[in-house]
Amino acid sequence: MSVLSNLEKFETDASTNQRIITLIDKLKEVRRLEREEYLYILNNTSQKELEYLRKSADSIRLENYGTSVYMRGLIEFSNFCTRSCNYCGIRRQNQNIDRYRLDKDTILSCCEEGYNLGYRTFVLQSGEDKYFSDDIICDIVNSIKKKFPDTAVTLSIGEKSKESYQRYFDSGADRYLLRHETASRKLYEHLHPNDMSFDTRMQCLQDLKEIGYQVGCGFMVNSPTQTNEDLVEDLLFIEKLQPHMVGIGPYLSHSETPFSGLESGNLLQTITMVSLVRLILPDVLLPSTTALGTLNSKGREEALKSGANVVMPNLSPTEHREKYEIYENKICTGDEAAHCRGCIETRIIFAGYEVDMSVGHHKTRGINNGMVRS
Repeated sequence: MSVLSNLEKFETDASTNQRIITLIDKLKEVRRLEREEYLYILNNTSQKELEYLRKSADSIRLENYGTSVYMRGLIEFSNFCTRSCNYCGIRRQNQNIDRYRLDKDTILSCCEEGYNLGYRTFVLQSGEDKYFSDDIICDIVNSIKKKFPDTAVTLSIGEKSKESYQRYFDSGADRYLLRHETASRKLYEHLHPNDMSFDTRMQCLQDLKEIGYQVGCGFMVNSPTQTNEDLVEDLLFIEKLQPHMVGIGPYLSHSETPFSGLESGNLLQTITMVSLVRLILPDVLLPSTTALGTLNSKGREEALKSGANVVMPNLSPTEHREKYEIYENKICTGDEAAHCRGCIETRIIFAGYEVDMSVGHHKTRGINNGMVRS
């Protein structure tokens, strides 16, 4: 039975908060709510209303992308980082980590293995590693696009100047992921040291949109001191930015950070945010994150049922995967690429969806300010 049919038959009773149902229907129709309306949903949603929210989000996802779940091949090519983010295990102050860098040939080898497995998007992710100059990044991107011309390249390498972003784009990069982490200035400053700027992060996202990337932002759920008011700021920010991708994951603790020992996030609030973002942006590319799978063994499947439509299995060499430890107890670090693909494919099918190995562009194909990137 389709999700749309389920929605039509959704039954309410005296225990159902009708105002929340009305607000969900409003968001589905007009794609925005007022600040106090979002806050009311977050403060008052029970399991009954969450079920309706998830089904509403899934129905919108089916209308826009059908049952397809896009597979991206993730290559984590360096765990060196100049930053000191208070929540991240690869922060520069962590002395108990085995640092590594992949050279260009190894990255291309990962891409070749992924290509032979059917991947047509490669996500290159790293810490903010100054070793990888603009020249090196441009050469890597250009080499991938020359060797595999029918693929897309996504970069996730942090804050750069607009000139650097333009160079990567001109070299062939199609997408850029830069999680904003939180749209609350106060919380951002709590999560990051003084050498990082909330305004700079926001300006970087604007620069990426102006250049013509398919742009991804994203945020943590249940990060230390975060409130529902902070999460509302994220929703309002996403309304305004209109990104092509949004990565949403739970905060997960790491013992080698200032937040060591603090409680990690929870599944229900994270998938609530996934569903709300799907209703705000019906055609968004919305990952079911590895962090959710780490938090809960069924976390990725639950996100898929809540509006997510992207997964990113790991193509990095297995001997390095455990070293890219932004949080502890990360899943799938020992799986070979073929096994990793097979595992997530089984999960996708079991959840009621189908694997899509195509490039999987956003429906606008990156149309920004008159620019089209195929």
